[in-house]
Amino acid sequence: MRLRTGSSDGFDYVFSKPDGTPVHPESMSTAFNHAVKKSGLRRIRFHDLRHTHATVGLLAGVPLKVMSERLGHESIFITADLYSHVLPSMQQDATDKIASLILGDAVPA
Repeated sequence: MRLRTGSSDGFDYVFSKPDGTPVHPESMSTAFNHAVKKSGLRRIRFHDLRHTHATVGLLAGVPLKVMSERLGHESIFITADLYSHVLPSMQQDATDKIASLILGDAVPA
């Protein structure tokens, strides 16, 4: 939007008005709630999309550092602390992959 409006405020808003100024967070939440209700899907908060993105990314094997950067966290420790519930479920997969590399086809995938 900034390219189209010529806004040079120096901010990279995810959502902005046509003039480049930020959309109030409550406006986004209201619009999101309306869209979810209209869709018939189970109600979730707008912020839950962020958590879903992080959880699915980690489960898909996206490196912690990459997810940390995508979420705008200052360090991977913040990301690991917030999403550590995902990491234990990944332990068996990691064990299987490492064992498979070391032992070859002797370990079922």
